Amino acid sequence: MKLLLAGAAIAMIPPVTTFAQDAQTPTQLEPVVVEGDAGDSATGPVDGVVAKKTTTGSKSATALKEIPQSVSVIGRQEIDDQGGQKIDEALRYTAGVFTQPFGPDSDTNWLFIRGFQATATGVYMDGLQLFSYGFGGFYVDSFGLERIEVLKGPASVLYGGSNPGGIVNYVSKRPDFEHKRYVETGVNDAGNVYMGFDVGDVANEGTVSYRVNGRVAGGATYSDLQDGWRGFISPSITWQPDDQTKLTVLANFSHIDENHNGGSFLPYDGTVVDHIVGGVNYGRIDRDANFTEPSIDLYKREQGSIGYEFEHTFDNDWTVRSNARFTAADIKEVSVYPNGWSTIGGPTDLARINFDHDTQAKTFLLDNQIEGKVVTGPIEHTILAGLDFKYYNIDQVQSSGLFDLNYDNPIDAFHPVYGSPLTPRVSYLNQDLTQKQLGFYAQDQLRFGDGWLVTLNGRYDWAWLEADNRPTYYSETFGFPVVDQNRAGGDFSGRAGLAYEFGNGITPYASIATFFNPIIGTDANGNLFKPEEGVQYEVGVKYEPTFIDGLFTLSLFDLTRQNVAIASDTDPFAQVQADELRSRGVEIEGKVNVTEDLRVTAALTAYDIDFTKSEDPSLIGKTPFIVPEVMASASVDYTLRGGWYDGISVGAGVRHLGSSWADNDNTAKVPAVTLADLKLGYEKENWGVDLNITNLFDKTYVASCQTLATCSYGEGRSFKLKAHTTW
Repeated sequence: MKLLLAGAAIAMIPPVTTFAQDAQTPTQLEPVVVEGDAGDSATGPVDGVVAKKTTTGSKSATALKEIPQSVSVIGRQEIDDQGGQKIDEALRYTAGVFTQPFGPDSDTNWLFIRGFQATATGVYMDGLQLFSYGFGGFYVDSFGLERIEVLKGPASVLYGGSNPGGIVNYVSKRPDFEHKRYVETGVNDAGNVYMGFDVGDVANEGTVSYRVNGRVAGGATYSDLQDGWRGFISPSITWQPDDQTKLTVLANFSHIDENHNGGSFLPYDGTVVDHIVGGVNYGRIDRDANFTEPSIDLYKREQGSIGYEFEHTFDNDWTVRSNARFTAADIKEVSVYPNGWSTIGGPTDLARINFDHDTQAKTFLLDNQIEGKVVTGPIEHTILAGLDFKYYNIDQVQSSGLFDLNYDNPIDAFHPVYGSPLTPRVSYLNQDLTQKQLGFYAQDQLRFGDGWLVTLNGRYDWAWLEADNRPTYYSETFGFPVVDQNRAGGDFSGRAGLAYEFGNGITPYASIATFFNPIIGTDANGNLFKPEEGVQYEVGVKYEPTFIDGLFTLSLFDLTRQNVAIASDTDPFAQVQADELRSRGVEIEGKVNVTEDLRVTAALTAYDIDFTKSEDPSLIGKTPFIVPEVMASASVDYTLRGGWYDGISVGAGVRHLGSSWADNDNTAKVPAVTLADLKLGYEKENWGVDLNITNLFDKTYVASCQTLATCSYGEGRSFKLKAHTTW
């Protein structure tokens, strides 16, 4: 059974000033000149790899060095340098972030921050949550983004219920009052082809700007049997009649029609180590092998959203904002996937689960804010207060093959033959869930004493859940009771940060933050999960040199997370609620635009993640599966100038993923791996060509395991060729 939390919203949308003119004596309006987003904008393009401002860490445009937590920003330039065509690909070089734990999953961006999974509750777009539960999530194409921002550590004091390890905020491309014409097309060596476009312009004497971007892609992939096509289109328009008022409307429609990849849900014995039975070594399963049934496999998604961002600054310099978005998705899926070694087949037969779901999800989000400055003696305050509301609903039916001790849908792992009979799918979950959350928050950023910075935050959330559980095959067959579930409650969260900004660009900081995160789910006994709560202590140093364009961050943190739900060690489809997990570690990240043509990044992550309390005493002191405790990366991109080689660019990167545990009992490890990436490019005037090679030496490795029956191969070598032009 699942949960959802809710609250009533009080809209504080400010009135929009109206303009009228005499119909008989028309007035000639002077053109309004609106500047496009500069390189130090909090939502616009990033100059090279070094961003200056963010809204993610404080909900107001703030310099990164002034946020009392670690923040990483990946701009469009860096995404393109890495050839990131999915969001999880674009975050592979970011400190504190572990992506693609289940390999190159084409329909989900899997993200872990500071050791904790952020995919479900830690993803935001333009400051509004993209909540996910079960299969009711929302997919965003990276081509439609201007930047990706990662706030590490608890964020519920600003955003309400969210992943305590951190959040990822996608910042959409939006109108910038510039004439824009851009087209790119590309292909990879598997035969998947795409074309993307990004156009925009100015209208109505400079008071209106529009932008439309989109991408369509299709063809085969590296995994056997997988193909399909997808596309999205995102129109947006901004009306800015003067420098005090701005309204932007953003919309999106996305479509995916494909089947599933292989390489996941495979046993440890046969991926990390050889499969040996009766003294015979059968080796390891091919990473490209796919054990679905191609005649029935499908994944279909229809998704649309529309929202607005409104801002008005009054003559006294106080600003009101109202941001809202409605999103709906319809997802249907049929998948046959491995479930360990077969108990009824031969020594090389895998068992499989015949699974499907039919899910409709929708969400509405509203965030109203007021911000202004107040001076009290020697202290300057930047005050922000707001009221936000979240609504999420999922209507889902999940089904799997009827349980049969005598037949587990076997297929040969090394020589698969498709078309064998499957156990019929029957429903085990049928429900309608609604979660709502209403939160009031306040923030005070204080400046005093020629460099002191204090950040104080407070928030109170009310949350409601309504779970309408309907009859299933199993409840009707075995007479299980169908019980509706409801929950309501609330709690306070806070953050306090202290920093000092030296004249040489060094800013040491310290902060403490608590969090409250209502979660959906039940334990093995059907009891509703308790809300997560906990605290993080963080200290660090941010350095923005005065002699070069760069930003360096060193952070040390101690994060305690209570009532966390984790996957069961014995059943990957069930969850248990551990009493307490603790993640401690250090993150180091540096980004430098050495020159306009030379960009360098580096990152180091080292964790100590342990169960500190648990109903299962044997887990205390153990490390949860999936996440490596050590990660490191470095990248460089250089464009040559002068002579015949003018415009040629060369980029390279290296990524190290440390070892991780394959089970929570810490009996088996997934080995470490070091991977290399390469980029070659050429740009002249208004056109260019790029070739990105991921996993240059084609290393076969396992990205992670979540139990000894569920391991996933990492992405193999891929070639991505792209041509682009502007006019």
